[in-house]
Amino acid sequence: MDSVILLVIGLAIFAAGYLVYSKYLGKRVLQLDPAFRTPAHEKNDGIDHVPTNKFVLWGHHFTSVAGAAPIVGPAIAVIWGWLPAVLWVTIGTVFFAGMHDLGALWASERNKGRSIGALAARYIGRRGSYAFLVVIALLLLMVIAAFAVVIKDLLIGNPSAVIPAWGAVPVAILIGLAVYKLRWNLLAVTIVGVVALYALIVIGDQMPIVLPDPILGMSPATFWIIILFLYAGIASLLPVWLLLQPRDYINGVQLFVGLAILFVGTIIAGLVFGNGFVAPAINTAVPEGTPAIWPLLFVTIACGAISGFHGAVASGTTSKQLDKETDARFVGYFGAVGEGMLALGSIIATTAGIQSVARWEEIYSAFGQGGVGAFVEGGGNIIEMGLGLPQSLSATVLATMAVLFAATTMDTGVRLLRFVFQEAAEVIGFKMNNIIGTIVVLIVCLALVFSQGVDGSGGLTIWPLFGTTNQLLASLTLIIVSIMLIRKRRNAFVAIIPLVIVFVAAFWAAIVQVGTFWNGGVETNWLLLVLDLVIIVATIWVGIEGVVAMRRAASEPEEAEDSDLVDHVTTTIPTSR
Repeated sequence: MDSVILLVIGLAIFAAGYLVYSKYLGKRVLQLDPAFRTPAHEKNDGIDHVPTNKFVLWGHHFTSVAGAAPIVGPAIAVIWGWLPAVLWVTIGTVFFAGMHDLGALWASERNKGRSIGALAARYIGRRGSYAFLVVIALLLLMVIAAFAVVIKDLLIGNPSAVIPAWGAVPVAILIGLAVYKLRWNLLAVTIVGVVALYALIVIGDQMPIVLPDPILGMSPATFWIIILFLYAGIASLLPVWLLLQPRDYINGVQLFVGLAILFVGTIIAGLVFGNGFVAPAINTAVPEGTPAIWPLLFVTIACGAISGFHGAVASGTTSKQLDKETDARFVGYFGAVGEGMLALGSIIATTAGIQSVARWEEIYSAFGQGGVGAFVEGGGNIIEMGLGLPQSLSATVLATMAVLFAATTMDTGVRLLRFVFQEAAEVIGFKMNNIIGTIVVLIVCLALVFSQGVDGSGGLTIWPLFGTTNQLLASLTLIIVSIMLIRKRRNAFVAIIPLVIVFVAAFWAAIVQVGTFWNGGVETNWLLLVLDLVIIVATIWVGIEGVVAMRRAASEPEEAEDSDLVDHVTTTIPTSR
């Protein structure tokens, strides 16, 4: 019963955030203008810049930023108890993630759809932008490499998810053709697409695909990783309307259907069977070796509360597809709310869905345990208890959901990292086209993934740095949003307050990790130590440049009206220091 109360309170907080706070941000702070000519219209090329229906674009943005992280982070963080995790997810989503995602999207589309890295050069300075690009590149590398390993493990551990996971690709292509070429009704296409996707889930549950070992001279793990990277490379080069948008859109709809199944199952299981938490609200008996809740909670739950990766997606792909500026509130802020709901579902599944206290303690016997496996197990139990669906089918639904989100994030990450490499190449005077840029990304990522062996375990080598790097990037993105608001003499505190809190927690965590890596005594820890120090130096660099830029912005004359900004931004904002 207590899980039902928590679910209702959490959903009410998210609803209030979108209906009240996001409206204030959109109207009073960012002053979204429906007449503003967005980059999607200004640069419409049919490939990257495409005016898009806000519901379709929300699907792309949401599933690209969600991935497996809002499942994994909360599913690990509940080791400190479900209450701290819920508080950070709800408060973080409403006041931190919503502002960050909406602000990053607004900042980019007000500057011709430029990426966060390019905006750093414009608002912070050329020197600071170099450090900014380093942080972004490392974060994207972590996401791509690690998610490839996560998807591989899910496909091997849940063979019933293979058919629906790969079957979603042709379904998405057909949806793209139906909507953009045949001009069919979006609602009708959506219904058919969702039915087709869930039909594939039922088929997959009855026909699990277990690869032979070896297959084409490779282990199943190696095979899946290579196939995943080939798919991600091709998908990142296709026009956004053909695969990226429709796949992400139908996955977004599928997620809400999956969440609805999980939440309805939670309500029925709680009201009818009295199902409640097996985990403590605050865990005072954490396993030996578990780090202190401060500041690790705030970087363990990265996506689901606030995530710098969202700013990279918002400015890298989403801003180039925004049809009207006022759509940014639904796409950006509600995208953050959707991820918060997924994180809330992960918390409930891993604390109320596990069958017994003994089983929960077995899963969470050490810090870092839990993750997607605990989510699939706990969520499957809740759906079976509440809705009567077989546990295997319930697990297939949740495993497919996790695979699809991780896959969309992975190939979006490949496209974004290609943008970063192309920007870096321009700095040194080299022109890198899309195909060459994609090949370079794939080579670098595959080298990392296979650096520890053919099983792909190297993909998780630098993952321990993800949480701190992700949150530090979020704070750096909020610096840019703050500078823009200060220049326009608007309420910048809505960005500055989250900026300070996130920066302090993430920077503290980075310092703590330096000691952890130094004392680890393992060879791979030297790599983590060096990268952590690079990230710390880059963050300090950008932070100092950002504070200087904010002070300068406060002393300069008020910036021109938004309607004039994009046309003469290069003359009003310095591009170098």
